[in-house]
Amino acid sequence: MRFLKRSLLGLCLMALTFAILATAAFVMRNAVADRLADAGGPTGGRERVFAANVLALHMQDIAPQLTAYGEVRSTRRQEIRATTGGTLIELALQFQEGAYVTKGTVLARLDPAQARAARDQSQAALQEAQAGLEQAQRSLGITADDLQAAQRQVDLRQRALDRQVSLNDRGLGSAATTEEAELAASSAEQSVLTKRAALSSAQAAYDQGQATLLRAQIDLSEAERILSETQIVAGYDGYLSSVTAVSGGLVSANEMLAELIDPSALEVSFRVSTRQFSRFTDPQGQLVAAPVQVQLDTADGRVHSPARLERVGAAVEEGATGRLLFATMQDPAGFRPGDFVTVILTEPMLPQVARIPARAVNAQDQVLVLAEDTRLREAKVEVLRREGDQVIIRADLPSGTEIVAQRTPLLGEGIKLRAMRPGQVEAREPEPELELDPARRARLLAFVDQNTRMPEDAKQKLRQELTQTQVSRATVERLESRMGG
Repeated sequence: MRFLKRSLLGLCLMALTFAILATAAFVMRNAVADRLADAGGPTGGRERVFAANVLALHMQDIAPQLTAYGEVRSTRRQEIRATTGGTLIELALQFQEGAYVTKGTVLARLDPAQARAARDQSQAALQEAQAGLEQAQRSLGITADDLQAAQRQVDLRQRALDRQVSLNDRGLGSAATTEEAELAASSAEQSVLTKRAALSSAQAAYDQGQATLLRAQIDLSEAERILSETQIVAGYDGYLSSVTAVSGGLVSANEMLAELIDPSALEVSFRVSTRQFSRFTDPQGQLVAAPVQVQLDTADGRVHSPARLERVGAAVEEGATGRLLFATMQDPAGFRPGDFVTVILTEPMLPQVARIPARAVNAQDQVLVLAEDTRLREAKVEVLRREGDQVIIRADLPSGTEIVAQRTPLLGEGIKLRAMRPGQVEAREPEPELELDPARRARLLAFVDQNTRMPEDAKQKLRQELTQTQVSRATVERLESRMGG
């Protein structure tokens, strides 16, 4: 009995398995039949048409722009140093990092006690030198007068000698008298020589007094300069940088206290390749007056300043390439030394060229031209400049020729193209539709009616669509996926 029950159970399970397999085969056959019916039977192969953006070439004169990156530098910087050592007894309120000061502003004061004492000593030495010079001048005058008196004495003695000689010639004088007259004349001449030596000494003393006075004047001038340099002033308008001084601090001679930067005298240094540099030189190798624009990106936008090419680096630094250029900024408001900026240089005009997207050109410098039969053909171009995501080309193509704006691996020679032009709205392809048989339409309508989670207005739209002769394939597939069939 137990064997019979197990046999019947096995037969039932086997029958159920065959029934499930038969049902699955039936469903599969119906599905394949419906899909073939929807497709309308086998169709012949059709050429695939690709869509891509195209643009028209407009040949014109274009001034290329070269983009480089550089650093802003100051062409007028002053190191504020203490020329003498001492104690800082006073600092200006503006003597701070980044503070703006005007020309003549007293920035700091050093203790002037020693400098003032040295100045007073120099003044005393000057007065002493002046007194010595005046004394030497008076002595020189007296010595000169003494020499004149001695000279007159010589003249008198000489005339007396001449008279005595005349008397002797007439036999009226004696030899002793004549000898006395000769001795007196010789003594007078000796006195003149002595007076001349005294005059020379007085003249030397006067000259020495003048030199002493000059040295005293120089010492006084130097002392006054040192005293004035205890007061440190700004040489021009500018911003303070690298401030290290503190009030009461002790500084040594020539110690740098700060740096003064003129914000109106800025330049930008940037590097370009040797090939790019050749575009900005004349046949003699001199820089041309090319327009330059300097840009600084900030959180609130961009700061601009026109600039002018001034000079090129004298030598190439070790480990560097190209050329280092310097351009003077003409409107440096908003810039500071050390800013990393973008430099845009405008090159001379290139005649009859076109600017196109860089992705329109392949590695072989070729573009895809849209022919009259809407097929693509390759055309060779000459890439003259690369500007970011754009290139400037010269091509043997008429102006107005349409090319593919963005090449892809799917596009190539002979491909048929549906052109999408700028400003043109792309026409959407109609969705594929199906013609339903009555049984399939009835199943779909029944599913829509029995769906309790679907809003009534959505049901109404689906009913209207399902009652049409042609129904969207997407709608049918969506409903059947929900039905599970």
